[in-house]
Amino acid sequence: MNETPEKPVAAKKAVTKKATAKKATAKKATAKKAAPAKKAAAKKADGKTAPAKTATAKKTATKKTTAKKAAPAKKVPARKAESRAAMVRRAREINDGLAELYPYAHPELDFSNPFELLVATVLSAQTTDLRVNQTTPRLFAVCPTPEDMAAMPPEELEELIRPTGFFRAKSKALLGLSAALRDRFGGEVPGRLEDLVTLPGVGRKTANVVLGNAFGVPGITVDTHFGRLARRFGWTTEQDAEKVEADVAAIFPESEWTMLSHRVVFHGRRVCHSRKPACGACAIAPLCPSYGEGETDPEKARKLLKYELGGQPGQRLKPPPDYPGQPAPPLAPPAAAS
Repeated sequence: MNETPEKPVAAKKAVTKKATAKKATAKKATAKKAAPAKKAAAKKADGKTAPAKTATAKKTATKKTTAKKAAPAKKVPARKAESRAAMVRRAREINDGLAELYPYAHPELDFSNPFELLVATVLSAQTTDLRVNQTTPRLFAVCPTPEDMAAMPPEELEELIRPTGFFRAKSKALLGLSAALRDRFGGEVPGRLEDLVTLPGVGRKTANVVLGNAFGVPGITVDTHFGRLARRFGWTTEQDAEKVEADVAAIFPESEWTMLSHRVVFHGRRVCHSRKPACGACAIAPLCPSYGEGETDPEKARKLLKYELGGQPGQRLKPPPDYPGQPAPPLAPPAAAS
């Protein structure tokens, strides 16, 4: 009875051993097959990752190199915040510095009376004072008074002022203001701003030029040069001429307004140019928050100076006696027709 069941048990054990062996063999085979696949996947992964890392590294290196190359271009330091009192003090120091640099500052239009200055200022729009000064001698020889100018045929007046540009519009303004002076002001230029700005072609800038230089009434003349420098000096952030005038008027005493205008305009024309200021040759550079916007090398900056500071003639044919530069040349006669 006991011998009979032993045979099946032994058989079962043998079958189990064979099954276990087969499973082990299958696992080894699976492992062998999987090994190359893992290696291939690893290689592929390495192949994809490595170039990506290299590309990133190259981009980072390029950015660093570009940053290093671009760094020297940052010349203009950020403006430091300053109190109102500090700004006013610095502004007045700038005015003092400009007064030392340009003790001879003056209006750069030739004139001998208020009417001539008024006409010259109207003509100076969109052209240089030099071109106006070269044009007005012939004009005033023909029509020295408002009555004479108001009676001029438009075509003749246009021809006389043609060198100043925009001669049709300017001729219309001159005829209108001359007639207004004749009819409303007895042929005399009024000495009040509210009257002057009623004349054709006359705005606050022109009125302040006439009041300050022909009548001795203080005024701030905001032309393109004055507005540019007022912003560079940190006196205002406004673009509108009247707002610039109001901001600057609040900084300086009224007695300084007219001469301040001349000094700032002088500096804008000679040193603090629109496109390339001569920062390295500027006498007030230590006071200027915009230092560095232009050429800072002293030798290169000196080559940018204009008019008497650069050894060239000024803009007036008849400058004041204390002017250190040379008078400007008259307008060359037109070439003879061949």
